[in-house]
Amino acid sequence: MHLRPYPFTALVRRALRELDRGGDVFDLPRAALHRADQALDLSVDFHGHRAATPLGPAAGPQSQMAQNLALCWLSGSRILELKTVQVKDALDIPRPCIDMATVGYNVEWSQELRLPESLAEYVKGRMLIEVMRAHLGVDPGADPLVFDTSVGYDLAGLRSGPVQAFLGGMRDARALVDRLRREIPDEWRHYRDLDFPAAISDTVTLSTFHGCPPDEIERMTEFLLESGFHAVVKLNPMLLGPERARELLHGVMGYDELRVPDSAFARDTRWEQMAGFVDRLGRRATELGRGFGVKFSNTLIVENHRDFFPATEKEMYVSGPPLFVLAMNLVQRFRAEFGARFPISYSAGIDRGNFADAVALGLVPVTVCSDLLKPRGYARAAGYLQSLRERMRAVGASHVGDFVIRAFGLGEAALGRVTGLDDAARARGLATLATGGDLRAAVGEAVHAAWRDQAALLNTDHYVPKATRDPRYGQPANARPPKKLGSPLQLFDCVTCNKCVPVCPNDANFAFVLPRLEQSIVKLLPRPGGGFAARVDGQLVIEQKQQYANFADFCNECGNCDVFCPEDGGPYVVKPRFFGSVDDWRQLAHLDGFVLDAASGALHGRIGGRDYALSAEGERERYAATGFSLLLDPADPARDARGEALGEVDLTPFHILRWIRAGVYASERINYLTELTADPGGP
Repeated sequence: MHLRPYPFTALVRRALRELDRGGDVFDLPRAALHRADQALDLSVDFHGHRAATPLGPAAGPQSQMAQNLALCWLSGSRILELKTVQVKDALDIPRPCIDMATVGYNVEWSQELRLPESLAEYVKGRMLIEVMRAHLGVDPGADPLVFDTSVGYDLAGLRSGPVQAFLGGMRDARALVDRLRREIPDEWRHYRDLDFPAAISDTVTLSTFHGCPPDEIERMTEFLLESGFHAVVKLNPMLLGPERARELLHGVMGYDELRVPDSAFARDTRWEQMAGFVDRLGRRATELGRGFGVKFSNTLIVENHRDFFPATEKEMYVSGPPLFVLAMNLVQRFRAEFGARFPISYSAGIDRGNFADAVALGLVPVTVCSDLLKPRGYARAAGYLQSLRERMRAVGASHVGDFVIRAFGLGEAALGRVTGLDDAARARGLATLATGGDLRAAVGEAVHAAWRDQAALLNTDHYVPKATRDPRYGQPANARPPKKLGSPLQLFDCVTCNKCVPVCPNDANFAFVLPRLEQSIVKLLPRPGGGFAARVDGQLVIEQKQQYANFADFCNECGNCDVFCPEDGGPYVVKPRFFGSVDDWRQLAHLDGFVLDAASGALHGRIGGRDYALSAEGERERYAATGFSLLLDPADPARDARGEALGEVDLTPFHILRWIRAGVYASERINYLTELTADPGGP
């Protein structure tokens, strides 16, 4: 099942209706919505752009569709690294592909939309954020936002017509913006006149495949710089070299089961090659008046020793806690060579416990992926920013620059490394450092920037050795998988833990309500002379009020909900599946599921591989499948059944279809289906 873009009209309607109701928004709890603290300035600079927080999603499953981007913004992200795109946009990706049972593994996170669809999703996401911002009364000037494009994987692909069209659209999306603004629902037509940005992004993070030749990386980055983009190069953990990488993995952290193949180091860029092209690209960027930086780090390639992924996958990629230590060691080594010459963006094993530390090292942005795939999902971001605020208050910093200087008590030493500083300015800086005032106001912007950079270097050397030895990143602390109960998951009823909803990066799983039900399993047998005889064949009981379902258009079968579900079977496989169109329901005939034909009002369901249909005809319901078509009284379907049947007819699917229609499509609770059937227009 491939992802299906969702109509912008329905997307806006859902967001604004949920905001007005004051409850969850796209299944994000209201308490997790980001609210700026007027006393603390969390803003940072990213290649000439201001962003209201240093937090963002890494290019991955949380940044590929419009609702992903909306969830990231709602939970506090302000530098959004969009999912990497490439010219090969019709990949056959192995399923399942994400295993977060312990530290975090994946076999593929490449794009799952065609290039024009990706462009449209990024523009829809940007516009949806602007609509929500206006609806909430948030001043855009006080809440700056940056979209960072991510592309791969070779120079020929970057130069190709499809990728050039995509990049051109990211620079200037006026035509798409004008089309989409007309799709804002009539009830909120005043938002059609918002000043939506047509320039979606002028920064690009280059994400190359493992083993990409270093000269290819250099040519690709130079091409992007010359095309008018600020550029960041994402680098691989193999830069540590086999000895240091294995020392950290096995000797320090104890991940003896993680085996990095020799071929991964042999085919990847070596440190001296990277240092050479980074130096040259930095000088080229300066000539062109562009920003240039690096990112640590890509995931770590290891042999696939898990039985979760398809057996065809011989290698997999590690994220989470072990990658944090590897990437931080790369940051330290890079700064030892280049000092503060190049900005560093960071994504590796970030969580609530280390987000503020990464910010204290002057890393911008600090992006997250694996931790947001755990229970509570996007809501976990609120904890990152809360932790940062607490740390800033503890050291008396009112903005991020002062936090970097004060975070580890190395401010005085850092000021001593600032060159060209007169005695009066140095005295003001030291006095303000001691009294707790605003350091930037005391010494001025230029001196403060140099002071902050020197503090970031000292903080790195102070922090990384401690983090490397921290047992929280070691194998013993990250070896316990989520608890399983040993019971099979069923279509209806489960332990109702709600974990499957937030751990889905695309918000594909959702809850709906059914009353407690006891229904006799009745089967109708046609009589030779006409009419039907009824027999009871057991009871169907639904115990739980809250049920769970899956919106197939947003489900890429990654398997993450299966990892965290306490029962066996996987919600994305077992729970009721809903399609956004009748065509998809028909074409994907190997999948059970339901779809409402908004034009006819008929509800179609495939249960146990057999297709059924339910539609109202006056006071009766038409219940049909291959072999029968009956008109039934919904109050007592076994009485006075009318129609034709070739054999015995089980009424259980009839009841399931009616419950589904009432609990999902006619519900007071908002979900993607209620908004889609309210307006069935195209994306």
